[in-house]
Amino acid sequence: MQETRDRLVAARGLKNAKELEGHLAWLDTITGPALGVLAVASGIYTYLGVSSLLVDTGGWSTLAAMAYSIAVSVAIFVFWSFLLRLLPAVRTAAARVGLLLSMGLGSLAIIAMSSWLNAAALAGAAAVEQHLARTVQDYQASLEQTNAIALAALALEQDVARVRQSFEDLSEQEASGDLSGLAGRGAVFRVLRQKATELAALETQIAAQAPLVEAGFAEGNQILSRMRALTVEPGPVEARSVEFSEEAVRLAGIIARLRQLSVAPLVSRAAQDLSASVVLPELDGRSADARNDQAATITSVMTVLGQRAATLSQAAQEVLALQSPPETVYTPISTADAVIRYARNFGPSWAGAIAIDLLPGVLVFILAVTQSAIRHARGDTRIEDSMTVAELRVALGAWRELEQVIPPENPPQAEGAPTAPRPDAVPDTPPAEPPNLADERATAPDERPIARVEPLKPGALR
Repeated sequence: MQETRDRLVAARGLKNAKELEGHLAWLDTITGPALGVLAVASGIYTYLGVSSLLVDTGGWSTLAAMAYSIAVSVAIFVFWSFLLRLLPAVRTAAARVGLLLSMGLGSLAIIAMSSWLNAAALAGAAAVEQHLARTVQDYQASLEQTNAIALAALALEQDVARVRQSFEDLSEQEASGDLSGLAGRGAVFRVLRQKATELAALETQIAAQAPLVEAGFAEGNQILSRMRALTVEPGPVEARSVEFSEEAVRLAGIIARLRQLSVAPLVSRAAQDLSASVVLPELDGRSADARNDQAATITSVMTVLGQRAATLSQAAQEVLALQSPPETVYTPISTADAVIRYARNFGPSWAGAIAIDLLPGVLVFILAVTQSAIRHARGDTRIEDSMTVAELRVALGAWRELEQVIPPENPPQAEGAPTAPRPDAVPDTPPAEPPNLADERATAPDERPIARVEPLKPGALR
C-alpha cells in the first residue's frame, strides 16, 4: 500500500517536472534575443554617455565611443549568458557560492563601465540644469547677504547724525553761554563746531553710497532673473551653460562692488579720528578765570567726544562683525559629473540605468529556482518509472529488432532429437528465462558473447 502511494507521489512529481521543463524549453527560445536587446539598449545609452564626455567631436572620437559601447554590449551579453547556463546547473554549495561571488563582481564591473554612463545619458541634461539652479541659489544668497551688510553699514548714518546733532546742540549752548558760562563763539564753540562739521561730512559720504548700493542690488537681481531663465530654457544645455557662465561673471563683479560700497570701515576709522585728532584753539578768555573756565569746558567736551567716538566705533564694529557670504564661483560641469554629484535627486534615473544592465540577474535566480524545483520533483525516480508510453513503445520495438538481428545461442531442433552438449555448458543449470521489460536496461544485450553477434543487414532496423 505504501509502495503504491509512493509511486503515485513520484508520478505527480515527475509530471510537474516535465511541465516545468516544457516551459523552460519555450522560454529558452526567447531568452537569447531578449538578452541581446537589453545588451544593445545598454550599449546605445553608453554611447550617448561616452559622447558627452569626449571633448573632440571628430571621427576618431565617434569611433572610440562606438567601440566602447560595442564592447560593453558584448561583455553584458556574454557575462549573463554564462551565468544563465552555469549557475542553475551546479548542485554543490561551493560551486554556487563561487558563481554568486563571480556574479557580484561582474555586476560591479558592469555598473562601473556602463551604468553611470547610462545614467548620464538618461538624466545628464537634467543634472546639469540642477547644477545651474543650485548655483543660482548660491549667488542669490550671496547677493542678498552682501546687500544686507551694505544696508546695515548705511544705517550707521543715523548714529553719525545723532552724534553730529549732539555736538551742534552743545555748540549752540556754548554760543548762548549756557555751557561754559561765557556767551559767544570762543574756543569751546570752535571745537564743537569743528567736530560737528567732520561728522556732517561723514554723513554726506554715507548718504552718497545709498544710491550705488540700491542700483547694484537691482542690477544683480536682473542678472539672477536671466540666470534662472537659462536654467529652464529649452535647448541644448551646453549652449545655455556658456551664457550662464558669462552672467555669473557679471554677477560676481556686482557682489564684489557691493562689498566695497560698505561704509562700516569708513565709519570705524572716522570714529577713531574723532577723539584722536582734535585741533585745540587758543583760549581767548579776557581773564585768567575765563581761560580756566574755557579749559575746563574743553576738557569736558573732550571726554564727551571720546564717549561719542566709542559709541560710534562700537556700532561700526558690529557691522564689520557680520559674517560675509562665502565667495560663489560657477564651475562648468559635464553631464556625467553632474549626475554623480546630484545622484540623490535622480534616483529613478539611476535605478533605470542599473536595472537595464542587471535585470538578467533576476532571470538567473528564476532559472536556478526552477531547476531546483525540477530536481526536487524528480527525486530518486528510476528511469523505467519515468518512461512515457511513446518511449516504452520505442524501447519495445528496438528490443524486437535486436532479437531478430542477434540469433539465439541454442537453435531450435526437431522434437525428440538428442541435444549435443556444448563443451562450455554448465550442467544442471536451468534454462534462462526470457528477459522482461523491467530488466532491459539492467541486463544489456552487449553482455552476450561478442563472437556470436553478426553484423546488421541493410534495412534490418526499418
